[in-house]
Amino acid sequence: MFKVETIPDNLRVRGFRAVGVASGIKKGANLGKKDLALIVSDIPARAAGVFTRNKVKAAPVQIDIERIMKGVSRGVIVNSGNANACTGRRGYNDALRMTALAEKSLGFKRGELLVSSTGVIGVPMPMDKMRARVPELASGLSYKGLPDAALAMMTTDAFPKTAIQKARIGGVTVTIVGIAKGAGMICPDMATMLAYFMTDANIKGRALKAALKGAADSSFNSIIVDNDMSTNDTALIFANGLSGGGVIREGSPDFNAFSRLLNKVSLKLAHMIVKDGEGATRFIEIDVRGAGDRQQARTAARTVASSFLVKTAFFGGDPNWGRIMAALGYSGVKMKEAKVSISFNGVEVVKAGVDTGKEKAAARGIKTRDVAVKIDLGAGTGSSRVWTTDLSYDYVRINSAYRT
Repeated sequence: MFKVETIPDNLRVRGFRAVGVASGIKKGANLGKKDLALIVSDIPARAAGVFTRNKVKAAPVQIDIERIMKGVSRGVIVNSGNANACTGRRGYNDALRMTALAEKSLGFKRGELLVSSTGVIGVPMPMDKMRARVPELASGLSYKGLPDAALAMMTTDAFPKTAIQKARIGGVTVTIVGIAKGAGMICPDMATMLAYFMTDANIKGRALKAALKGAADSSFNSIIVDNDMSTNDTALIFANGLSGGGVIREGSPDFNAFSRLLNKVSLKLAHMIVKDGEGATRFIEIDVRGAGDRQQARTAARTVASSFLVKTAFFGGDPNWGRIMAALGYSGVKMKEAKVSISFNGVEVVKAGVDTGKEKAAARGIKTRDVAVKIDLGAGTGSSRVWTTDLSYDYVRINSAYRT
């Protein structure tokens, strides 16, 4: 297992309170662990979100897609241990009841909260347990509560994912805090399993949405653990403007600075998700250069990162570059075998499409936690990076017994 990063002591941002409690939704060995969280802004916040492109969408995702259109929200209620996916009309109504219970406890209007769930698919939500603990959520809200909220989001995660960044933007100090969960079902086509960003920046709807989309594309959309897309993938950002300063507008220098700050937070969270990949023993960066364009590079990188044969080779410490070459060949990108070069942690194993005779050096070089794979297709100037894991025995063990 990778080194677990500690939660920062200063994981807070102006005007946001949070809490996490145990409600009994989780079962088995996880019974009694935190599984219900609430994050709230003191004032209405601008909000934006990106969601799974899976055609099977969990009830909370359906509701959030509807509510996020307003562009304003007071926060989100989150549970782990139950995905509330494939639960029909009952599941949709249960997700509405979750928000309604929290809104009533907080004195909010109907529709002011968003909702997320993660866990086992196809099981009805235990609303009796939810109903009993929501009042405790409202009374337990704290400006220091984000670490507990991050713990309550976890399913097979080995550790909570949290990050914070600050910068001077528009003459004021802006803070962005991010929390996320995810270890399996990570091959997103929007974001990751669950991720929430809270900021005191004074940024409005269109600019906020653009910043979140850009951050998701360069981070959560660029990680692969097991090539399975979740039904519940959600990334939300809330901006309450309490830092003061002028409005951050899309395309301005302040917007670019805000986007860079958000990218730092999202990329750190994304890397933590990969390092916590179920059963992972290696953190692998696939860096493709020399593609016809950026999209071609992205396709090539994702294909290599998704290959089970490539991932198992890295688990065994085998610099089997032939599997990478094969993956590039079936990826569909424009390439010529005779122009491809591949290196592992700085050791070039393929040049002009053929073996360089450095396999022993490469084998020694990749027996590390972090592995950098560089691929040059020699077909243009397009480039892209994707982060992935190896595939180990423990991945099979964890997922074969997930519901038991």
